[in-house]
Amino acid sequence: MKKTLRKIALLGLSVVALGSLSSQACTNFMITKGASKDGSTMVTYSADSHVLYGELYYRPAASYPAGAMVDVFDWDSGRKMGKIPQVSQTYSVVGNMNEFQLAIAETTYGGLSELEDTTAIIDYGTLIYMTLQRAKNAREAIQVMSDLVSNYGYASAGESLSISDPNEVWILEIIGKGKPILDKKGNVDTKKYTKGAVWVAYRIPDGAISGHANHARITKILKADGKRSITSKELKKINMPELECIYAYDVVDYAKNIGLFAGNFEDFSFSDTYAPLDFGAARGCEARVWSGFMQANRAEMAKYEKYARGEDLSMRMPLWITPDRKLGLEDVMNMMRDHYEGTSMDMTKDLGAGPFQCPYRWRPMGFEVDGKEYVHERAISTQQTGFSFVTQSRSWLPNPIGGILWFGVDDTYSTCYTPMYCGITQIPECFKVGNGNMITYSPTSAFWLFNQVTNFTYLRYNDIIKDVISVQKELETSFIKKVALNDAAWGKETDMKKLVNQANTFSNAQASIVFARWKKLSEYLLVKYIDGNIKKEENGKFKNSKYGEQRAVMPSQPKYPDWWYKKIVEDAGDNLKVITPTK
Repeated sequence: MKKTLRKIALLGLSVVALGSLSSQACTNFMITKGASKDGSTMVTYSADSHVLYGELYYRPAASYPAGAMVDVFDWDSGRKMGKIPQVSQTYSVVGNMNEFQLAIAETTYGGLSELEDTTAIIDYGTLIYMTLQRAKNAREAIQVMSDLVSNYGYASAGESLSISDPNEVWILEIIGKGKPILDKKGNVDTKKYTKGAVWVAYRIPDGAISGHANHARITKILKADGKRSITSKELKKINMPELECIYAYDVVDYAKNIGLFAGNFEDFSFSDTYAPLDFGAARGCEARVWSGFMQANRAEMAKYEKYARGEDLSMRMPLWITPDRKLGLEDVMNMMRDHYEGTSMDMTKDLGAGPFQCPYRWRPMGFEVDGKEYVHERAISTQQTGFSFVTQSRSWLPNPIGGILWFGVDDTYSTCYTPMYCGITQIPECFKVGNGNMITYSPTSAFWLFNQVTNFTYLRYNDIIKDVISVQKELETSFIKKVALNDAAWGKETDMKKLVNQANTFSNAQASIVFARWKKLSEYLLVKYIDGNIKKEENGKFKNSKYGEQRAVMPSQPKYPDWWYKKIVEDAGDNLKVITPTK
């Protein structure tokens, strides 16, 4: 979210993920019913932006009279793009999930900059949230998106979209048609060129998982046969059970007509044509998908490490994989918590981690030393995350409680995912839009509270993070158990208004619990780790001295690791050496 992504150059690398402060990078994973333990579909998302405030958006359902229009504003800048006709009925949306358990998330891959259409109306944010307000399931969502960009043009850079409902999960990749097709006289060829976008959507096979992280991942396209694959001109067939692939009717012809591709349909690759792969795209983007896939099937994915490192682009990862086990909610949350631990890109191992193994690097991500170019890794877990979530869509439960947006603010590694039912109509105060912002501190905002904890954690990471993770697990485990109890108690309820009330009460209560517990954690960490010391504990309490006043016993004062002392000496030379003074 809140991105101004463009295909930019960094030290000669055409790379989205390793860009300047103006560029942002997000990560999505998609889990099908057959790949999850409980039969839910899941989508993950991290909104990674240095200028994005973590808050939970809410759009209530509404009815509109015939002829009503709706203003369209660019999601990034707030600039008014134009007006389009409003539908008679919109659906309520909590975050990126609507009342029918439809969820949509995104990552921006940029692609070829000349394809951005500056005259279009529909930007990527409008495309997502307007679709959530107008569609009940994933296939309807694809129809709505196709209609919107066909009618009003697509105004953003290239996007990968995750689309899930209680039964299916789809990936859709789209890019604009900002470059017109010209005839032999150099005029716009109106017979061949229509405004809009080119796109491809694939249904992830049941039992598989997929993911994307700021680089287009769809390559070959399944040729339209009216059954397994159709074009946008055949959307009347979109509900065929066997349907696997849908694409803009001119996705290949457009590339041919503007000189991007000259081969046969069978040889066409969406990604290679509209967003060519390079070192930066592999190392900064595809590597994140690889690291998540590694958590789901290490034996299968280990062979792609050179690809993820950007060393061998010929061995491209598959669009989806089969995990080596059914994935539970905790597994999927953990896929979003990764610094490449246990791989050659492990961010806790090099000197940049400092003496306390901090897996975070301050921007810029690319740098030059003695005329040579280097990069810091871009992991899934990163300090600039505004918010993230894991959605669950559960077909066996009524909609208001069937859909859950497990919502968290700040860094995915140390956030606490809190259950927000898709049926809620009341947003918790700590997540509410307007409760503080990126330049205004609020003591009742979860975003600012979580940032207080993480920024303190970065100071002595390998010690402090253990306390943070302990509280995180305590809370998330309790929430999962509570949701299971709710499923049993409310699963057969037919009164939807009653369910909405129960969803509101429960979700708001859990948010209050998280805020209070994290506030207590922030105080505990300050007391325990002040001034580089670590206070001693006994039976869950800090040890007091024997004096009458409340004084702690002498705290531990752990030294730096030996390797760090050696680095200090290598740098300082004899300046710090203990010597025998002359007399």
